[in-house]
Amino acid sequence: METGRASRTALATAYARAYHQLSGEPRVFTDPLAARIIGLTADRMREFETERLDKPGGNDPRRRARRYFLAARARLAEEVVGKAVAAGTRQVVILGAGLDTFGYRNPYPDVRVFEVDHPDTQRWKHEMLADSGIEIPESVTYAPVDFETDTLAAGLAAAGFRRDEPAVFVWLGVVMYLTREAIVETLRYIADQTPPVWMVADYLGPGTTDEEREAVRERAERIAALNEPFLSYLEPAEFEELLRSLGFDAVEQWRLSGLLAEYLEAPIPDLSLGRAPVRILCASRSA
Repeated sequence: METGRASRTALATAYARAYHQLSGEPRVFTDPLAARIIGLTADRMREFETERLDKPGGNDPRRRARRYFLAARARLAEEVVGKAVAAGTRQVVILGAGLDTFGYRNPYPDVRVFEVDHPDTQRWKHEMLADSGIEIPESVTYAPVDFETDTLAAGLAAAGFRRDEPAVFVWLGVVMYLTREAIVETLRYIADQTPPVWMVADYLGPGTTDEEREAVRERAERIAALNEPFLSYLEPAEFEELLRSLGFDAVEQWRLSGLLAEYLEAPIPDLSLGRAPVRILCASRSA
C-alpha cells in the first residue's frame, strides 16, 4: 500500500463482505457490522452494480466467487477462534486486520483481540468506526506495524501481547502480498508462540491449468494497477511442508468449493470455482 493512505484492497474486501450481507444471496457468514462500518445502504449497494471489479458488483460469477470466498474464509476463521477459545486460548491476533469487525462483536468477554496493520490503515479504521458509531471495546488493542521500519514482534510486544500464553492468529488476505522471506519470518514468529497455537491463513497458488493460470494473471494485473501487487504464489504441498518444518503438527486445507459444500445446503451455480487457485488453511501446534 502507499504510505499516507489506506489499502484499497482492504476497502474492496470490506465492500464485498457488506454486499454479501445485503444482497439476498445465500448467506455463508453473518456479520451485522460489515455494512455499518463502511456506511453501505441497500440504495448505495445498487449503485455498485455498474462499477468496476474491485467494488462488490452484482451477479458476475467472478465477483460472486470472490464474495463467497471472503465470506467462507471469515466463517472458518471465527470457527477456529471459537475452538481455540474453548480450549483455553485468550488471545486473538488479526494480522492485516483492515476493516475486519470481529473485535467489535467479539462474543468472548475475557478474550483480548490484537489488530495488527499499517498505521495509516488503522487511522482510517478509527475514522470509519467513529463515523459509523461503532464503539471500540476494551478487549481490542491496536498494534500498528509498518513493516518497512518495524517488526511484528516489536509491534505486538509494545501492545502488550503475551508470548508465553496460547494464541490464535488470523492471517487473511495478506500472504500473496508478501515476499517469501517475509512469509517465512511471520510463520516462524507464529510457530514459536507458547502452545497451543492456532493459525488460519489464505494464499494464492500459481495455477495448475491454463484456465487457472489465466485467472491468476488477470487478477494480478488488476491488483498491480492498485499499487498493491502480488509477490508470492504457493503450492499446497509446498505450504504444508513449510508449516511442518517450522513445527506445526496439524495442517488442513480447503478450496472454496469444499467450504461451500460444508456451509450451504445447495450448491451455488455459476461461480467459476475452478478458475481461482486460492486456498485457506488451518495449522496448529499442540506442543
